[in-house]
Amino acid sequence: MSCSLLEFCRLQELKTVRDYLFHTQKTEPVEERNQTDNELSWDTSDWESAWDSGNNKEEEAASASVEDSMGQSGPWMQDCVVSLSPCSDLLVVAREQKVVFLSAKWRTDDSGKEEMTLAVSWTGTLSTEEGECVSSCICIPLASQKRSSTGRPDWTTLCATLSFSTNGVLLLAQLLHEDPVLRLKCRTYEIPRHPGVTEQHEELSILYPAALVTIDGFSLFQSLRACRNQVARAAAAGSDMIQPPPLAYKKWGLQDMDTIVDHSSVGVMTLCVFDQMKNASILGGFNASVKGSPPAMSQYVTVGGGPYTGFYYAVEGSSQPLLSHVALAVASKLTSALFSAASGWLGWNRNKNEEEAIQKQKPKVEPATPLGIRFGLPDSRRHGESICLSPCNTLAGVTDDFGRVTLLDLARGNAIRMWKGYRDAQLGWLQVPEEQSDWEFSMSASLQQRVRRHALFLVIYAPRRGILEVWGMQQGPRVGAFTVGKHCRLLYAGYRLMGVNSVTSQGWRLHTQQVCLLDPITGALRTVNIPFHLALSDKKCERAKDMHLLKRLTAVLRSREVEPDILESEGKSVLLDIKHPAIKKQALESLLSNKNAPVSSLINITSALYDTLKQHDPNEVDAVLGQLCSSQLKLLQLYTDIQQLHSTADREDSLEDMKDELSRVGPTLQRYAQFTSRPSVSFAQDSPDSPLPAHAFLSQIECGEDGQLKVIRGSETEWNQLGNFLFWGCLCGKSPLHKVCDTLQQAGISPQQLLSLLLSVWLQREKEVLQKPEETVRNLHTLFIVLSNMKGAVEESWDPQSVSPWWQQVRSTCIQSHNAAAALLAAFIAHRAAKASISSRADSILHSLWEAVSLELEQWVVCVRQLEDVLVLQTLLLVPPPQGAAGSSAAHCSIKTLLEGGTGGIADSVSKWVFRHNLAPERLKEILQKKEDKEADEKPEQSAGEEAQEEKSQEDRDRQFSDCSSKHCSLCFADLLVAVCQRFPHSLTPDLLFAHCCWEYVVQWNKDPEEGQYLCLAVEHLKLVSSPHIQLGISAMMWSTFIVKRFSAAAYLMEKVGKAPKDRLCRRVSLIYDDANAQPFPPHLTSVLFFVTQADSAVEEIPAPELSVEEVWCGAEGPASIAELALEQRGVHYPLVQHHCLLGSLLHAAMTFSLKVKPLSLFDSKGKNAFFRDLTSIQLMPSGDMDPGLISLRQEFLLRVLTSWVQAIDDTSSSATGTSSIPLPSSGPKADWWPSVCLELGSLLQVNPDILRRHLVCELYNQGLDLRAEEVMLEVEDKDVLGSQLLVLTGQRLSYSLLHSQSQTQAAMELLARLPPTLCTWLKAMDPSELRCPLVPLVQTSRLVGRLIEILPENHAQYSLALHLLEAVEALTTED
Repeated sequence: MSCSLLEFCRLQELKTVRDYLFHTQKTEPVEERNQTDNELSWDTSDWESAWDSGNNKEEEAASASVEDSMGQSGPWMQDCVVSLSPCSDLLVVAREQKVVFLSAKWRTDDSGKEEMTLAVSWTGTLSTEEGECVSSCICIPLASQKRSSTGRPDWTTLCATLSFSTNGVLLLAQLLHEDPVLRLKCRTYEIPRHPGVTEQHEELSILYPAALVTIDGFSLFQSLRACRNQVARAAAAGSDMIQPPPLAYKKWGLQDMDTIVDHSSVGVMTLCVFDQMKNASILGGFNASVKGSPPAMSQYVTVGGGPYTGFYYAVEGSSQPLLSHVALAVASKLTSALFSAASGWLGWNRNKNEEEAIQKQKPKVEPATPLGIRFGLPDSRRHGESICLSPCNTLAGVTDDFGRVTLLDLARGNAIRMWKGYRDAQLGWLQVPEEQSDWEFSMSASLQQRVRRHALFLVIYAPRRGILEVWGMQQGPRVGAFTVGKHCRLLYAGYRLMGVNSVTSQGWRLHTQQVCLLDPITGALRTVNIPFHLALSDKKCERAKDMHLLKRLTAVLRSREVEPDILESEGKSVLLDIKHPAIKKQALESLLSNKNAPVSSLINITSALYDTLKQHDPNEVDAVLGQLCSSQLKLLQLYTDIQQLHSTADREDSLEDMKDELSRVGPTLQRYAQFTSRPSVSFAQDSPDSPLPAHAFLSQIECGEDGQLKVIRGSETEWNQLGNFLFWGCLCGKSPLHKVCDTLQQAGISPQQLLSLLLSVWLQREKEVLQKPEETVRNLHTLFIVLSNMKGAVEESWDPQSVSPWWQQVRSTCIQSHNAAAALLAAFIAHRAAKASISSRADSILHSLWEAVSLELEQWVVCVRQLEDVLVLQTLLLVPPPQGAAGSSAAHCSIKTLLEGGTGGIADSVSKWVFRHNLAPERLKEILQKKEDKEADEKPEQSAGEEAQEEKSQEDRDRQFSDCSSKHCSLCFADLLVAVCQRFPHSLTPDLLFAHCCWEYVVQWNKDPEEGQYLCLAVEHLKLVSSPHIQLGISAMMWSTFIVKRFSAAAYLMEKVGKAPKDRLCRRVSLIYDDANAQPFPPHLTSVLFFVTQADSAVEEIPAPELSVEEVWCGAEGPASIAELALEQRGVHYPLVQHHCLLGSLLHAAMTFSLKVKPLSLFDSKGKNAFFRDLTSIQLMPSGDMDPGLISLRQEFLLRVLTSWVQAIDDTSSSATGTSSIPLPSSGPKADWWPSVCLELGSLLQVNPDILRRHLVCELYNQGLDLRAEEVMLEVEDKDVLGSQLLVLTGQRLSYSLLHSQSQTQAAMELLARLPPTLCTWLKAMDPSELRCPLVPLVQTSRLVGRLIEILPENHAQYSLALHLLEAVEALTTED
C-alpha cells in the first residue's frame, strides 16, 4: 500500500571489479597480444568462455596492487562511469581506459530459491590511442528480428565513444568531432498512449562542449547488426569483409551559450498556430510572415551556464543528414589491437606497413551546422549540472551547483517547481501504470496500453544525506522516502529496446527496469515500487477511498479529546464504508489496539461489523475477517465479565490451622517487610494498581480455531499486568474467587497458564501481601484448591508416589523467585494443599488410616526449608549499609541462584554483604566468636531422633530473630549475621567466610587499585584464617591472579626509569593505591608472600580441613568455592618465595624513600631469571659468593635507605632536650622497623651487617639523635673503626662551636688560644658543613667524647687526640 525498495538483483565479485579498475597501469606483455585467432568462434557461450579465459590470464599476469586508500566500502564507484541496460542483462563499469562487463546469470541460493546475479563476463581496455579515456557510456539492448520474440533483447551493445558488443568485441569506431565527448543519450520507440501524439523516432545523441551529434536510430541499428555479422564471419573464416551501410547523422553547433555540460533530445514537435505566430513576431518583428502550416522541429534542451538552461529548435529539413564512413575493427579474445581507427572499411589480412600508413591518415571530420538558441532561463550565478527527461517528454528535472532540483515544463519553457537541499542530486523518472481490473485482462495488449492510465513520479537521490525520495508530478506531495547509503548510484536509462517499431512491438511485454539504485557496499540492485493510487485524486477509486477512510480513522484514534460516542459512530461508519477486506481488517486492528477506546465502544463496533458480515453471502465474506471479529468479540466479553466480577466480593471460610505457620514465620516476615517497604521512585504508568487496558488484554490472549483461548507469553511486565487483572482482586478478597475461576475455565484458558499468572501476581506484589498476610494467604489457598480441581490440572492417572507436574510448576516458580517472603508463603500453602490432595487420593485408593508418605511431600519439605534459609539470608542482605560505604545495591538471592553458585555461593553472598557494609575483620571475628560461644553455652542435649527438641531449638532461633526485629538495623545486623550462620553452620564456618571476604576485597582492589585499603583488609581477613591449608592456597591464588602482574610491572618500571616513578607513571601501571597516605607501593604485597611462607611451614603439622554443606543444600551445582580451590593448590617452593620477598622489600624501600636504584640490577642473572615465576615451580636460585661489585651496589643502596630513614624521623627537638625520644609510628617512612629490615636484608644480600650498624650510628649522631645512636652503638662489633668515624664527627661539632659559630664568646676564643697546636690545626681542618644538625648541646658532645674514650684503645693512634678533645669540651662546659 506504500512505496517500497525491492531488491531484484545482486552484483557478484565487486572486489574483483574494484581491484581491476584501480590497478596501477602496466604494459601488457607482447606475448599475450600476439596469439592466434583461430580459437574465436561466434557461438555465444564460446565467446564468453574465451573472453573469460583470456581475462583470467591477463589478471594472473598483472602484479599491480590496489591503492591502499580505496576500501571496500569507500566511494570508489563515484569515480567510475556506470551504465545499466534497461533489461538489466548487462552492467558496465568503466574508469579511464578500463572497463568491466557484468552479465546477468541465474543461480540457486542455499535455500533453493533462484535469484538473478550480475557476474563479471569480460574485462578489457577500450582506448585506441594514447591518452584516451571513457567519459560516458550507455548500454543499448537491440531487439530481435525473430517473429517468436517476446520482447527480450537479442544482444546488447555498449556505446562509449566507440561501439562494443557484450563480449568486448569492437564493432564501430567513428570520429564525429575532435572535442571530448560529454554525454551520451539515447531515445527509443514508445507506443503513443493517446491519439494525435507525435510518434518519436529512435536516436542516439552525443554532446560535445560546443556541438551536438544525433545519429538516426534505424541507421545505427542496421549498422551494428551488419558489423556484428561481419565480425562473426571474419572470426570464423578470416576473409575480407564487405562494407556495411554508412551512418546517417546530424551535427549541430550549439551557439549563444557559455558552457554546456548536459543535454536532452526531446524529439520532434509541432507548434500550434498561436505559438507559431508568437514566435514569428518575437523573432521577425511586426512585419514577419507566417507559413500556413507549422513546421516540425526537433527540440534540444541544454544545461550549463550563461544561460542556465537553453532551448534549441532545429527545423526539420534545414540540414541534410551526413553520410559517414565507419571503421570496422575486430578484437579477438587474444588480440586487443585495433586494425584501424580511421574512416573506411579495412580488410582482415594486411601487413604491418599498410596498417601503419593507414593509421597515420587523419580521419575526415564534417563541420557542424550552426544552431542558435531560441530562449533560455538566465541566471548568471547558477550553473546547471545535469538534466533528466521524463518518459512523456513533457517534463525535465535539472540539478545545479546550488543544491536545487528544478522541474521544467518543456512545452512552455519555464520552471514550474523547485526543491532545495539536494546537492549532488541524481534524478530518475518512474511511470507507473494503473492496476488492471478483471475486465481489462480480457482485452488486447494494444488496447490495454491505450486505456490504462499512467502516473508520473520523480525520483531524487541525495547522496549527501543518504536519502531516496519519490515525488508526485507535477505539484504532488512526497509519496515515499527511504534511507539508503551515501555512496549509491541512481541508474536511470530513459530508453528501452532499440530496433522496435509500431509493427514489431505488437504483442510484446517489455521487461525493463525504469529506475535502479546500486549500492556498491552490498552489491544490491534495487528498484522502486510505487502503487498507482498514490498519485490518484479521483474520489471514485475504491482503494484510494478506503485508504482515505483508514487515514481518517487513524486521525480520530490519535486524538485524545474525542468523545466515546463520536468515536463509536465514526468507527462504525468507517468500518462499514470500507470495501476491501484487507483494509477493513487493518482498520479493525487499529481500532482494537487503541489505548483510549472504551470497551463498550469496541464491543458495539465489532458487533456491528460482525452482524453486517453475517448478512452477506458466506462465499463473499472474507473468512479471516469473520474469524477475527468472532474471536475479538469473545475476548472483549471475557474482559467485561471479569471487570464486573471484580466489583463484587464474597467471604470465604477462614483457615484456622494456617495461623500456626504464620505465627512461626511471622517475626521473620515482619523484619523482612521492614527492609522491603522502604520508599522508592516509580512511574505512575508502571504501578501494578493501574487498570489493564482492553487493547493490552486483547494483545495477550488469542483465540484458536477450536475456540479455546491461549495466553501469549510476552514481556514480564505484560505478563504481570494480565495476572494482576485476573487475580489480584481475588487475593485481596474484593472479587468472588469461584466465579472468577469458573468464568476463566469456561473461556477455555488452560489451568497451567492460570496457575502461572496467579503465581506471578503473588510474587510481584509481595509488599501488599505482607501487609495482610492472613487474608491473602487464605485467598491464595482457596485459589490453589479451585485451580487444582479444574479439568486438566492434576492428571487423573497421577500416582501419589511420583512427582506431580502441577505441583512441580509451583515449586519451580518458588525456587526461581527472588521474592523470598512471598515464595515461602506460597510454598506453605501449596504444601498444605498438596498434602490434602495426596491424603484424599490415598484414602480413596487404600482406604487406610495411615498417613500417605510420598516423594511429592518430601520435595515440599526440602523446598520449605530452603525457602526459610533464603528468607533469613535475604533479610541480612537487605540491611542498608552505612552512609558513604562503597559497593552496589543490595543483592537478591533465590534457591536457584544459590544452587547455581556452587558450594561457595552462600559464603560469596555474605562476603559481598561484608564488603558493602565495610565490616572490619576484627568486628566480624567478634560476631562469629559470639555465635560460637552462644552455641557452646546453649547446645541442647538431644539425640538424633528427638525431632521435638530440634523444633524447639528452631523456634528459639526464630524468637531470637524476632527480638532483633525490634531494634534499629544498624544495631541488629550482628544478630542477623549470627542467625544466618546458625542457618548455614557448614557453609559459613569462620575459615570459609574469612576466605571469601579476603577474595572479595582483593577482587575489588583489582578493579580499583587506588583503593589500597581494600588490599589491606584482604590481608587482614587472610590473617584470620586459622587453617594453614586454606591460608596457603588463598595466598598463592592472590599472588598468581592479581598481585604478580602489578609486582612485575613495578619492578620493570623502576628498572627502566632508575628511580621511584612519579604519579603519572604509577597510574599507567596501576601502582598508586592510596592517595591519602601517598604510598606508591603497597607493603601488603610482600605481606601476602609472608603468609605463603608462614602457612607453608605449618601445613605439614595440621591436617587439611574437610568441607561440607548442609543436607538440604547438597544439590548445589556450580563453580567450586574459594576454599575448595585453595585446597587444590600445590605446595610452593620456599626459596623462590623468599627470593620474591627480598625483591618486594627492596621495591618498598626504594619507593618509600624515593631512592634512585635499578632493583633488578642488584641481582645476578640467576636471580633475575627466577623472578615472577610460578611459586610452585623449581627455579635455579643464586648460591655461593656474589660478585664484589654487586655486593658493593647492594651495600650502597642499604646505606642510603638508612640515611633516608634517619632524615625522615628527625626528632631533634626531643633529643636536644635530653629526654627520651618520641615513639615512632608502625608504618610509613618513619616506622621503627626499617633498621631491622635493612640488617635482615643485608644478611640475605651478603652485606656485612656491622657496616650498616656503624653507618646508622654515624647518621644518627650526624642528625643530632644521640640517644638513639647510643642504643645502636651497643650492637656494633668493630669499635675501633666506629671510634675513628665518631672522632671526626666530634671534631666537626667542636669546630663549628669554636670557629664557625656566629655567637662566639671571648671565653671560647681564649680556649682556642690555649689549645695545643696539633688539636687547633686538626679542628681548623674539619668541615662542619657536613653536619645536618651542627647545633648540638655541649653536654651531648661531652658525652660523645666520653664514649670515644671508652671504645678507643689506649694504643690507638688517635687516642691522644681524643683526650685533647675531652679536655677542650670540659673546659667549654665549665665556662658555660
